Amino acid sequence: MAMTHLAEVLTLSNTQIAIEAAATVAFAVSGLMEAARKRLDAVGVCVVAGLTAFGGGTLRDVLLDRRPFFWVEHATWLWVLMALCAAAMLFLRARHFEPTERAMQWPDALGLGLFASGGTHIALDMGMPAIVAVLMGMVTAVFGGVMRDVVCNEIPRAFRDHQPYAVCAFAGGWVMVAAYQLAWPLWAATLAAAGVTTVLRVLTVLRGWNLPEWRSGAY
Repeated sequence: MAMTHLAEVLTLSNTQIAIEAAATVAFAVSGLMEAARKRLDAVGVCVVAGLTAFGGGTLRDVLLDRRPFFWVEHATWLWVLMALCAAAMLFLRARHFEPTERAMQWPDALGLGLFASGGTHIALDMGMPAIVAVLMGMVTAVFGGVMRDVVCNEIPRAFRDHQPYAVCAFAGGWVMVAAYQLAWPLWAATLAAAGVTTVLRVLTVLRGWNLPEWRSGAY
């Protein structure tokens, strides 16, 4: 009886909300860091943090014609975002940037995994082909950061630092596809897909793995 009740509580909707909420906080903080480095005003800080947190999921929902958007349906997270921005502007100083950025590599890796797995599952649940679902997971995980960097007048970090980032999300998406086809419970599929993405990203950071770069003189 207790297991039945637990299964009812851990519905698809509730689990997806928890996944997206955890990833949203992790990504919002990375947006705050970039806005602080650029010395933006209060509006700029909120916009950049919001784009980082919600941009990838919003683009995914636009492409999938999925409504309402996560941040529209759960408007409480807008208040959480504004509270984070206010706290950062009050307490974050330049001397905090380097240690905070180092510390944020780990929740960023977790957010990457959670968004990639959640975005892929949403697309699969809507009947999308596997490759489309994996790409939607990658869009969810990566394009918030891309929008952040574009608004801050930077070449997106995901495209220029040569470290696997989108590739990690892509790999984790295929784990979700396999788990979905094997009819795993959502919590197990999410744990596997997010875990693979997160571990790959952590190994990338620790071992300094790099992707091949374009060599214009190589003919």
